[in-house]
Amino acid sequence: MKKELFEKNPILKLTFDFSLMVISYCEQLDGLKNYIISRQLLKSGTSIGAKAMEAQNAESRADFIHKMKIAAKEGEESQYWLWLCEYANSYPGCIPLQNKLEEINKVLGKILATSKNKSPLVI
Repeated sequence: MKKELFEKNPILKLTFDFSLMVISYCEQLDGLKNYIISRQLLKSGTSIGAKAMEAQNAESRADFIHKMKIAAKEGEESQYWLWLCEYANSYPGCIPLQNKLEEINKVLGKILATSKNKSPLVI
């Protein structure tokens, strides 16, 4: 892994750290035999960073925006699963995950707003 890549890119760092948190939380859920939500959260929660990473090699600004929008959608889906975990009686607390995800969603929102507002490239 290129550690420098994550240190220089805040969204990659945030999403990588979040993915590690999600993996740990889902292992807890699996231990409690809460497999269905665990699998859904694992997929959507780790996909945020995967899509952000994929966007780093976008073919165009439009492609970059598209990939970051998918990352944002995965963030919204992850939020839904975390809300279910928060309100279900038999699930462990997930406030740290929700806080980290809120931070990620804010950064993604700023990235998308900034990317959309840039004028076309002039060569």
